[in-house]
Amino acid sequence: MTSPRLSARISAIAESATLKVDAKAKSLLAAGRPIISYAAGEPDFATPANIVDAASLAVLDPKNHRYTPAAGLPELREAIAAKTLRDSGLEVGINQIVVTNGGKQAVYQAFATLVDAGDEVIVPTPYWTTYPEAIKLAGGTMVDVFAGADQGYLVTVEQLEAARTDKTKVLLFVSPSNPTGAVYTPEQTKAIGEWALEHGIWVISDDIYQNLVYDGVRAVSIVEAVPALADTTILVNGVAKSYSMTGWRLGWMVGPVDAMKGAANLQSHLTSNVSNISQRAAIEALTGPQEAVEEMRVAFDRRRKLMVSELNKIEGLHCPTPEGAFYVYPDVAGLLNREWGGVTPTTSLELADLILDQAEVAVVPGEAFGPSGYLRLSYALGDDALLEGVQRLQKLFS
Repeated sequence: MTSPRLSARISAIAESATLKVDAKAKSLLAAGRPIISYAAGEPDFATPANIVDAASLAVLDPKNHRYTPAAGLPELREAIAAKTLRDSGLEVGINQIVVTNGGKQAVYQAFATLVDAGDEVIVPTPYWTTYPEAIKLAGGTMVDVFAGADQGYLVTVEQLEAARTDKTKVLLFVSPSNPTGAVYTPEQTKAIGEWALEHGIWVISDDIYQNLVYDGVRAVSIVEAVPALADTTILVNGVAKSYSMTGWRLGWMVGPVDAMKGAANLQSHLTSNVSNISQRAAIEALTGPQEAVEEMRVAFDRRRKLMVSELNKIEGLHCPTPEGAFYVYPDVAGLLNREWGGVTPTTSLELADLILDQAEVAVVPGEAFGPSGYLRLSYALGDDALLEGVQRLQKLFS
């Protein structure tokens, strides 16, 4: 009997849906189509100049041309410790921090560190497209708990308890959320944290959008809401979103010493240290002037309000107002099973294809994040393109 060419583990991994849509949009754009893409979660701003300058100086320093500790430069881990205390209310030592190649590696390593075959991971849904694949690679089983637009995309403790079994090992907690932009209140966060603590469940908290919040909202960290969770929580974060540094590939994970030791051991074999140039840039990002970061947040806020207002002018589409991140996640059930330009979409996947074909606008269908019937649109693109794209949708569905 001939064995398969690829391992079952790798063959089972799905391509990132968001990157797939974005790649298709860029391909069509390169072919001359006037595509406007809301697909990628990537700020359109340049990385702030002080960060770029720090990286430029780092390139010239020979000490950055060599291997450094796999877990990250001590100076960067000290800066991350200060940020974690400032924004998450948790005091940690640098031996509780591992610097990773972007937030995705931190997510992968967090699951790989905690999850064994047969362990269940409760994942509030809609979820970021990478989580199921990272859980699958770790040998775990994802248990999704869905909250729709009627709940503001926020799951309840009652829903989590209904999903809990004796195999539940980890709860994934994400606030603000990708793809919905939803933010749990301090009270909701505390209730969920106390539930996890009561049942001895680990928490992986993805805080990558923690500083991108609006309307005076604060995304309270689950370890700040329930300090006793610190020994069973891994925080995942990075500079990609708030500092417009997606291409620099710099993330991190924070957690108990034993978990971070395990994660660092894995990383020592997987990648070794993150690029020292990116690490030096991240030090400047976290410790340098923050004015440019605030300017980007204010721009996102302006675009958020415009996008929600204009999308809700489309009959059959309901777009809740997100309080964080830079996405809107409208419910488009009212646009399905109706004819548009000779096509009758029955799923949000078919609707996204129709929109790309007829309006030359790229969006990500809800199937990438859970159930059908939704679309994700990023408003991390220029104001003019953002408005034109929504106007194309208004015209298509008029």
